[in-house]
Amino acid sequence: MTMQNELTVDELTVQALQWTGSTLRVLDQRQLPEHIVYDEYNDAAGVTEAIATMRVRGAPAIGIAAAYGVALSVRRHYSEYSAHWRQNVMADIEMLAKSRPTAVNLFWALDQMRTALNQQTEQPLAATLACAEKIHADDIAANYKMGELGADIIAGAKGVMTHCNTGALATGGYGTALGVIRSAYKRNHINVYAGETRPWLQGMRLTVWELAQDGIPVTLVADSAAAWLMKSGAIDWIIVGADRIAANGDTANKIGTYSLAVLAKQHGVKLMVAAPTSTIDWKTASGDQIEIEQRHQNELLPACYLKEGSLVSAWNPVFDVTPAELISAIVTERGAVLNPSEQGVRSLKNDIE
Repeated sequence: MTMQNELTVDELTVQALQWTGSTLRVLDQRQLPEHIVYDEYNDAAGVTEAIATMRVRGAPAIGIAAAYGVALSVRRHYSEYSAHWRQNVMADIEMLAKSRPTAVNLFWALDQMRTALNQQTEQPLAATLACAEKIHADDIAANYKMGELGADIIAGAKGVMTHCNTGALATGGYGTALGVIRSAYKRNHINVYAGETRPWLQGMRLTVWELAQDGIPVTLVADSAAAWLMKSGAIDWIIVGADRIAANGDTANKIGTYSLAVLAKQHGVKLMVAAPTSTIDWKTASGDQIEIEQRHQNELLPACYLKEGSLVSAWNPVFDVTPAELISAIVTERGAVLNPSEQGVRSLKNDIE
């Protein structure tokens, strides 16, 4: 079930997700920046639909939303006093898991919620809600740590470029790559460039809007202008987030990231990936094993090409994989790995253990 509530920009604090105590409010990012609309969900089915339709997007935010979706499922089914409430919740967890395939944070968060549910038999609602709120709070804290660590690494940079949206809209708050940019800008003025990020235009619709809310000047560039911008010498770093990082450091991120990495190598520009350790998929050895989500061709093609018998089709991968050898630094809340390799990335796992 959803209810819509529109706010003015003046009333807004940038938050992709708001837990009310009994419902999850999701900022419909498809309508930004023209309209600021929150949809309100009271069941797991609604949260699943919000994820699948990209009302909420960004790997950390997807995981947080899914965690609250599980809490809503427990709230609904346990209150029915059904002997089968646990099976119903598990079915909802499986439904949430199918909402989007690439962002590993989704599956990590659902695993956390399963564990919380299995460990508590007397007060499952309190346990799952506490787990979801902790996932949310921990993500915000992790973003601040990444922001400071990343800002240390890019100290002295005169200009940076980012891709897609990796800020408060894509996380619990503050952001991963945008968190680094926020922290760096607080220390010294830095020129910020954002690519459009086709086909959904997250850079144009979300990133520049979000930075403007924080009073950070930003220049929008066409995706196809990135190489010429690098050649001009305007930027020293490209800073991006991640939807999944393989054990060897290969990184899946929004389509177009691989192109930027190749161009950066050519022009002597460095590439930073900023992501929480929950984005690292220790079970995936390399980027070759990462499933890349394919979305419908109607996101690219006008209606005239979608008719039966049309000779025009579209290939619409949502993500691509950047090899570790093209990445200058992976920054997490537990530390940074420069020139990442399997051994370097593994050091972050050792720190967790």
